[in-house]
Amino acid sequence: MGSKWQQEKKNDPFYKKAKNEEYRSRASFKLKQLDKKFKIIKTGNTVVDLGASPGGWSQVALEKVGEEGLVIGVDLNRIKPFEEENFHGIRGDFTTDEVQNQITKLVGGKTKVLISDASPSLCGIKNIDQLNSYDLIESIIEIADNILENKGNLVIKAFQGSEYNTILNHLKKRFKILKTTKPSSSRKKSAEMYIIGLGFKGNNHN
Repeated sequence: MGSKWQQEKKNDPFYKKAKNEEYRSRASFKLKQLDKKFKIIKTGNTVVDLGASPGGWSQVALEKVGEEGLVIGVDLNRIKPFEEENFHGIRGDFTTDEVQNQITKLVGGKTKVLISDASPSLCGIKNIDQLNSYDLIESIIEIADNILENKGNLVIKAFQGSEYNTILNHLKKRFKILKTTKPSSSRKKSAEMYIIGLGFKGNNHN
């Protein structure tokens, strides 16, 4: 199983592209494709990346925000620092108050963009994995409610399952525009989808 996965990885065009273009992860191309389509991150923005390790999405965010912007990456695992001084890594659990307080201090209260390619630890039992994913997304939505600027943007990964429509309904109340897509760099056999919220309406969800 391990050797087959390694072989698939080596033959993956986006894995090769990431190596050639010095991106930390093939996932970098997911955010690049999403941003090209939906114009999520702009120069000078503050971006919070939840579940950031190894830093593939933070790397793209740093390119987009330029020197005037700020990127905060959060993960349970250490994120290898970038050369750019406008990147801050936090090692910890972003569902905890302690880490959320750290994020709030670093961004100065609010962020323009919140992105997350995070997945829960998978056990292989479909229903349990989907419920754990749903719980994680609920935590991210709660964080968005607290730190996302008015008219801010959100990108999160979700897996299609029994709770998928519930997630979409929660987010429709919060954003002016809500889109779902699967970028071409996502693996075909993956059930992952990306939800893009544009124009955060604040805490008034009515």
